[in-house]
Amino acid sequence: MRLLGILASGIISIVIFFELSVNKFDDPNKDKLLVELISVVLDRLHYDPKIIDDDFSKSVYDDYIKAIDPQKRFLLKSDIEKFDQYQFLIDDQIKSTSIDFFNLTYETLISRIDDVESFYKDILKNPFDFNIDETLNTDFEELNYAEDVSDHISIWRKRLKLSTLDGFVTKKIIQDEKGVSDDSEKELKSDIDLESESRESILNNLKDFFAFNDDLERKDWFSIYLNSIVNQFDPHTVYLAPQAKDVFDQNISGRFQGIGARLLKKNQQVEIAEIIIGGPVWRDKLLNVGDLILGVSQTPDEEPVDISIMKLTDAVDLIKGEKGTKVYLMVKRVDGGIEQVEITRDIVELEETYAKSSLIFQDSKKYGFITLPSFYVDFNDYDQRNAASDIKKEILKLKNENVSGIVMDLRGNGGGSLKTAVDITGFFIDQGPVVQVKSIGGRKEVLKDQDSSIIWDGPLVILVNEFSASASEILAAALQDYNRAIIIGSKQTYGKGTVQNLVSLNQFISGNTYGELGYIKLTTDKFYRISGGSTQLEGVKSDVVFPNRYSYIDIGERDLDNPLSWDQINSAQYAPLARQIYYDKTLENSKNRISKNEFFNIIDEQARWVKERQEDNTVSLNYNIYKMDLDNTKKESEKFKKIDDFKSNYRFEWLRDNVLNEEIPDEIIERRNRWVEDLQKDLYVDEAINILGDLSSFYLNRLSLKNNN
Repeated sequence: MRLLGILASGIISIVIFFELSVNKFDDPNKDKLLVELISVVLDRLHYDPKIIDDDFSKSVYDDYIKAIDPQKRFLLKSDIEKFDQYQFLIDDQIKSTSIDFFNLTYETLISRIDDVESFYKDILKNPFDFNIDETLNTDFEELNYAEDVSDHISIWRKRLKLSTLDGFVTKKIIQDEKGVSDDSEKELKSDIDLESESRESILNNLKDFFAFNDDLERKDWFSIYLNSIVNQFDPHTVYLAPQAKDVFDQNISGRFQGIGARLLKKNQQVEIAEIIIGGPVWRDKLLNVGDLILGVSQTPDEEPVDISIMKLTDAVDLIKGEKGTKVYLMVKRVDGGIEQVEITRDIVELEETYAKSSLIFQDSKKYGFITLPSFYVDFNDYDQRNAASDIKKEILKLKNENVSGIVMDLRGNGGGSLKTAVDITGFFIDQGPVVQVKSIGGRKEVLKDQDSSIIWDGPLVILVNEFSASASEILAAALQDYNRAIIIGSKQTYGKGTVQNLVSLNQFISGNTYGELGYIKLTTDKFYRISGGSTQLEGVKSDVVFPNRYSYIDIGERDLDNPLSWDQINSAQYAPLARQIYYDKTLENSKNRISKNEFFNIIDEQARWVKERQEDNTVSLNYNIYKMDLDNTKKESEKFKKIDDFKSNYRFEWLRDNVLNEEIPDEIIERRNRWVEDLQKDLYVDEAINILGDLSSFYLNRLSLKNNN
């Protein structure tokens, strides 16, 4: 029986052929077919296929065990000892399409979950004593598995006590605040009542969790096993079951109703992974990347539902809702503070994800500022609105305003269309190479700007951060290699120098009787700068580094499991501009300003403090100590609020023709006004304009000298 697959993209076109024996193909066990099919596809199509050996087996084993029980809540030490016999056998099982290891772990885990379900209610029957001095280590990776059933129950008791204590303290804080601000004579609840309510809330949430768990099918757990295999190739290679593909399609929708934030389930906690530009959260600055959502309620007085034990899709369903409705999130900030955040749901308009520009004034000087949230494109019709065509329009508008320089903001831009990145680079350089792409098999392609015209040849500053990735890094790297722009922001960008393609597994099988098999999103290409170095892991290093809240926190491709390595290839043939001496002087001036800037110094202090707090994983289960730690955290964080006092001396004004509509809706006007107000409060934008000011002064002086000669 022959399997045929064709993978095509704008960069590569590959045809693969391989055989499955008839007896295996007729095997009714779909799981075995998936193991064989996925292993072959990865071997033939992945950019850097792995050797399936004992080392590979050990990595799969470790990641899989961590994935099915990340907080060591269910499995016992004896279970792990039983599983250990397979540490170096999974590679053999993959080759033989055996799933004995998965079957053993699945049956054991389900049994242990049933065990916990049988005793957790008893733990929550009686009140917890918050006067006892005991602690819990929340660094679950360092914890040991329970020795036996008795130890298992003891560990669960502590964890449930912490959850109850957290809820109890939160309820007291909310009640105390309402008691101060509320003039009503509503009777305050006693500590006994609040503790009881907290326990009841935990109990109900666990009931929901176990009910949900009962609905999980064997195939859901098997997907976890498959992803433990495919994730060994790199963190962006993922198996998507048919249902997961549907979710994937929904997530890439350009318009939806909700709060405007992407969520990530990390260590059984729901974390803010991305703030979507244009959404309510971004608009009102309600949440930050790294914040944890502890609970969700639909009214301010409703008991928050604990979402930590929910499936992420269920948590999302609880948070999203129709435009105009409110949702209340109990949030734990990066600095440890806990508060309830009210968010009015809205339609996240695609318009807010498009490029837009602003004029910046200081005395007689005028500068331009362009925000590019993503490298968007209609892949079915490139001639439709895309990032490159919009950036070109914004540059021309700013040129018509006779600006002295331009700042392009790529902060938070996770990438998108490669072609748009190449085209945008071409607006600032003469024709020449922009990026090198290496495909499987070692084939190299140099993508070039073929247009010799330059739309903007004046001073240029590119603003980036740790979340500027992929196409953003290509643009920044090219302009840096050409000495065409100064790159400023975080120490380095994200460091994602790879390309993924979505491949249907069904296309490889003729006469498929198993139904939908799912998809693999796999890495097929790697990016390289025109100077030869990869953007993988290294990203793009800023010419001027700004302190920020993530300065001492592990963020980026290098901090993921199994990333592809950094390497380099031969440089492309390109002609960089002569680096002018005023570049170095500009960088020196900026570094001096930053070192003396009160606000930057406070930000750096805050970043160090956040790092220290993250390393403290021991939590007291004594109310007085827990509350004191919380109060101290709040008190310590107060000194960092001064950062909010910053306001630039520059004046910002968005261009009235930024919006395509002839009649600009009031809502859009309001959003644009709010945008420029935020720019004026943005310390990083302020320093970007300072740098641009130095550049433009030196640039004009150079032009004057050149003309006089």
